[in-house]
Parts: sequence; C-alpha cells; structure tokens
Amino acid sequence: MKYTEEHEWLLPEGDVVIVGITTHAAEQLGDVVFIELPEVGTEITKDEEIVVIESVKAASDILAPMDGEIVEVNTALEANPSAVNDDAEGEAWFFKMKPADPSEMDNLMDAAAYQAFIG
Repeated sequence: MKYTEEHEWLLPEGDVVIVGITTHAAEQLGDVVFIELPEVGTEITKDEEIVVIESVKAASDILAPMDGEIVEVNTALEANPSAVNDDAEGEAWFFKMKPADPSEMDNLMDAAAYQAFIG
C-alpha cells in the first residue's frame, strides 16, 4: 500500500489501483454523512477534485492521486457513507482506477514514511 500527503491510500491490484482515505483522515473528518463519487469512465488528472466527502465537522474534496481512468466505484458508500469511519482502509475504498503511468506510485510514501508524516 502507498500513501499520499493528502491522506489517501493506494493499493495496486493487477493493472488497477484501489483508492481510499486513510484511517487518520477518517478520524480527522469525524462522522461521515455524505460521499459523492466520480462516474465510471471518467478520465482524471492528478490533483483534480474527484470525490466530495462531507462529515459532521467539514466538507472535503479528495484529489486524484495520479492520472488515469475510473474503472469502478464503491456504490455501497453512497447508501452507507459512515462505512468510512468503520473501515477506511478496507471495505470503504472510494474507487478503482487504471493509472496512465503506474510508475507514478513509486513517488508515493510507504507505510513507514506515512506514519512519520502524520507523526
């Protein structure tokens, strides 16, 4: 698993990458009440706003971690957005994407570097 400075996790699975937010990010947000996911087939550009997540504390935009195409979204989150609070780094993934350049993941943090980053 790799991590971004925006508190996203990325898990390669074959030629796609599963993307979600970290447990740390979910804890900072508080109780999640709404998630707006991208459409399957959407071409995304790194750092583009791709997911809107709202909690009782704040609304946040989740940025695309790399260039690519959305190939699947976790529609279960639309009916149960609080799943992010229960299993942010597991069942509550946001989307799967096919990266334009999979080697971009080499520039992201590993688990140890992310733990140091959040200190």
